Amino acid sequence: MDSVVDIAGKIAERAEGRDRFVVALAGPPGAGKSTLSEHLADALGDAAILQGDGFHYDNAILDALGRRQRKGAPDTFDVAGLESVLRRIRHGEDVVVPVFDRPLDLARAGAARIAGDARFVIVEGNYLTLDAAPWSALRPLFDVTVLIDVPRVELEKRLMRRWLELGWSGEQAAHWVASNDMPNVDLVQAQGGSGDILWRPQAL
Repeated sequence: MDSVVDIAGKIAERAEGRDRFVVALAGPPGAGKSTLSEHLADALGDAAILQGDGFHYDNAILDALGRRQRKGAPDTFDVAGLESVLRRIRHGEDVVVPVFDRPLDLARAGAARIAGDARFVIVEGNYLTLDAAPWSALRPLFDVTVLIDVPRVELEKRLMRRWLELGWSGEQAAHWVASNDMPNVDLVQAQGGSGDILWRPQAL
């Protein structure tokens, strides 16, 4: 299995001679994107992280759309907003961005800053390599795409553990994982496209 150092080395090689390099770190729910992006940023140095989950629609909007029970599906994100931020990042601007707070189940506006002089920007999200509009429009904005590969059975275990650790009952967690999380996992694994680099990480 590939270590963080292995993947950082591959990215650094591709980024040679570049002042700014935008990395898409994609993978299904439960793949460990948030943790791996932090480790990867540490390994690369001079790196900032843009969290795709920060572009979740608020629950009030999802309620109005009748999509609250499918929160996390591709159509429950502000993809146009993410695209706009990515274009500003590519232009080297300082950009203040939202961050998703999982315990509160909402995105906090203006919660992180992507400095204009950060050499590497790691963008992590479920659908960054999805072969379907509007997500597919993001692909040209990445200099390299890294696709995280974790077995489905392991993802299901991790997702159950996630909700139980947040205080959900076993019944609540099992229902949400079966009705929402795993359909999103299956979508990413079926239509998530390909990455320039395939990452089968060591156990988190």
